[in-house]
Amino acid sequence: MNGYGRGFFSMTPVVKNIIMINILMFLAMAIGARTFGVDLNRLLGLYFPKSESFMPLQIVTHMFMHANFMHILFNMYAVYIFGQALENVWGPKRFLLYYFVTGLGAAFVHETVIAFEYDKLSRMLTPEQVQMVIKEGVSYWEESKLYTDEAMKSLQILLNTVTVGASGAVFGVLLAFGVLFPNTQLMIIFPPIPIRAKYFVIFYGVLELFLAFSQPGSNIAHFAHLGGMLFGWLLIKYWNKTKKTLY
Repeated sequence: MNGYGRGFFSMTPVVKNIIMINILMFLAMAIGARTFGVDLNRLLGLYFPKSESFMPLQIVTHMFMHANFMHILFNMYAVYIFGQALENVWGPKRFLLYYFVTGLGAAFVHETVIAFEYDKLSRMLTPEQVQMVIKEGVSYWEESKLYTDEAMKSLQILLNTVTVGASGAVFGVLLAFGVLFPNTQLMIIFPPIPIRAKYFVIFYGVLELFLAFSQPGSNIAHFAHLGGMLFGWLLIKYWNKTKKTLY
């Protein structure tokens, strides 16, 4: 998609730093895996708090980790295209605040959805079975072993699936761009058709909502994307209400 953008060295400072940090973390992940056999995504990606692999720092660090090249390419391209326009309007501090609020908000929504699923599965098992999955499930997972009991297996997968990526914040950035520049013409690459920013945002929001309910258990955290958009909308509404906006 074509839109706002400039050369790398003339990028707005926060956007430049976000992209650089994400690229450095992606390179560190690749080097760590190939050279030292260390999976940084499993260390710095986000787990459900009940998981033995969860650490509080993951709430922030997962936003700078990515699963593969296409994952980071899409996210950083969106930050590059849309983030600079927002940073120019809001200034670096406000844009950085917005980016983190939407990213953390996305994680909150994602973890809340997982909490409901955890509660449902826990009710299908005895307390002893739940504790067994929590304590032993991670070692079985690392050995590529799954429980034969369906409920225990589902709980094992839930507790040991890691969430990575800046997608929640990116969807918040898309939402903000659509709100601030609703009539800006964007050009979708595939298919090559022009579309106004507000319709693009609405389309993506509806699509993510549909996918969230039609593809439960998907490897894509659709509710996190919706959470980023929701928290972005709430923050913009708050800034408008308090009249502490720069636009």
